[in-house]
Amino acid sequence: MTKRDIVVGISKETGIIQSDVAMAVQKTLDYIADALACGETIELRNFGVFEIKVRKSRKGRNPNKPQDEVIIPERAVVKFRAGKELRDNVEKLDTKAL
Repeated sequence: MTKRDIVVGISKETGIIQSDVAMAVQKTLDYIADALACGETIELRNFGVFEIKVRKSRKGRNPNKPQDEVIIPERAVVKFRAGKELRDNVEKLDTKAL
């Protein structure tokens, strides 16, 4: 599913024109991205939590030259933890159909 699919679906369900829905969806995503870029945690009830975690510095290896070690610096990454309602819905999926 793409952002466009979401916009079209919301537009059909609500009767709001697609350009207005697209602006609202984009603004929502912009606010989430801006908050994460400032180090804030985003909690969307019944959906999940976006948070910033710091990955420690570690040693890595080039698979083509395993004798060469490379230091991978520490960095911030976005983590997502699904909320209970989302987790429960996903657990109901038939994994054979995927």
